[in-house]
Amino acid sequence: MALESFPPALLVCLRNLISGAITLSVAAMMGAHFPRGRDLWITAAYGLMVIGMGNGTLAVAEQWIPSGLASLFVTTSPFWFVGIDALLPGGEKLHAPTIRGLLVGFTGVLLLVAPAAWSALTERSVASGTVVLAFFILQVSGASWALGSLLQRNRRSRAHPFVIGGVQQLSTGVTFLVPGIFQLPSAHWTARGMGAIVYLAIFGGIVGYSCYALALSRLPPATVSTYTYINPIVAVFLGWWVYRERFGLREAGAMAVIFAGVAMVRRAASVTIQKPRADGAA
Repeated sequence: MALESFPPALLVCLRNLISGAITLSVAAMMGAHFPRGRDLWITAAYGLMVIGMGNGTLAVAEQWIPSGLASLFVTTSPFWFVGIDALLPGGEKLHAPTIRGLLVGFTGVLLLVAPAAWSALTERSVASGTVVLAFFILQVSGASWALGSLLQRNRRSRAHPFVIGGVQQLSTGVTFLVPGIFQLPSAHWTARGMGAIVYLAIFGGIVGYSCYALALSRLPPATVSTYTYINPIVAVFLGWWVYRERFGLREAGAMAVIFAGVAMVRRAASVTIQKPRADGAA
């Protein structure tokens, strides 16, 4: 809805400037500790990886594909979390049950993308080609979101996760000021568009991202990443209700397969976490 009135860079800029400024203002009034110096710059950089790349590429992709389909493409995020965590020092390595879950999830992704990819190749369909392009862009989004989240989680900071979330949102908003300014002539300052920006700032930023930062600091990455169970359900319902976006049997089946793969990955991660180490330590 916000994209009806604002280009992607300006949208990301506005929503994060609002949410970041409000979050940090409240934190300052409560006397919270703020990151400083090198810690501040690194926190901001991780925020650009998570929010800038994550939400920025999502805004670009949703110019071409329905929000419900975009949310289904983003359900691959847990696979990126598990895979990247395995590559990082001290991360949880991949095991056979996890790999099986990844393969099941990938099968669900193929059910979603294969028809559009085949159409783009054989019929040279522009619409199908944009679906495939959106899929790959959103995989870059998922990889960047997972990497930034894991790096932030592994970094010790005295700042509360809500403060960290506020810093990352504000830094993203400030960074996107540059491309956002160039997109100002294309913006339409309608009540509907501004209402969507405010909604995103409050529920996507102040509430949603702050809670995500808190969960990331206290829960295993595989557990945190399962928030993507809920996103497609909400997005598909709202997309159908507001815009009558198509959601057929193939999309429903693919969603079920992807969810099954995510559940398998999640279960494998839980078993690994709970399993005692060989030296007897819990």
